[in-house]
Amino acid sequence: MTDGTTTALMRKAYARWAPIYDLVYDKLTEPAARAAVNAAVACGPRVLEAGVGTGLSLGYYPSHAEVYGVDLSEDMLRRAQEKVEKRGLTHVKSLQVMDVTRLGFPDESFDAVTAQFIITLVPEPETALAEFARVLKPGVVAMRIFMFASQAKEDLHAFASDETGSKLPAKYAPWGLTGTLSSREAPPHKFSRRVIEQAITTEGFQLWRMKKA
Repeated sequence: MTDGTTTALMRKAYARWAPIYDLVYDKLTEPAARAAVNAAVACGPRVLEAGVGTGLSLGYYPSHAEVYGVDLSEDMLRRAQEKVEKRGLTHVKSLQVMDVTRLGFPDESFDAVTAQFIITLVPEPETALAEFARVLKPGVVAMRIFMFASQAKEDLHAFASDETGSKLPAKYAPWGLTGTLSSREAPPHKFSRRVIEQAITTEGFQLWRMKKA
């Protein structure tokens, strides 16, 4: 399966999920999402939300923040834009359809990058991390990645491949990690277990502290 096919599958999958995504994940992910936001704004006000989805985290930012959200799914972004307008989230400066492996921002544009759920799904995680490093000032990348049992992995594959007869390659399965990853000269933040260590070190990221999950 090509990366382009995988991208098309994910767009189709999240188009189906967009109407009910908040009902499933809002309360479930709130504590970790707030922690990711707090870690990000501690580095500075200008934050990139990579894989912003329906914008579940957007309301957690303080008013002085400047948040830019990107996502591959137009359907998910449409829901996020509705939140911004309905709640008057003036700190959200833009929401754009964008591939995290080809970010359309200049170098060192952001104080922090948050990537929630995203890094387990992109076809080229190393390229995504390289892009995060490129657009990031010395700061932090807050990553939230959840543990899935074998059956849950199968369910994720089914979710992404419904009605297509195709399945995601094994490398797109969740890595079973959760926490915060610090980058460059960022202050220490916790991260549980091991996170694609080779990709991280290759792209200039550093794990400051490890904590058993």
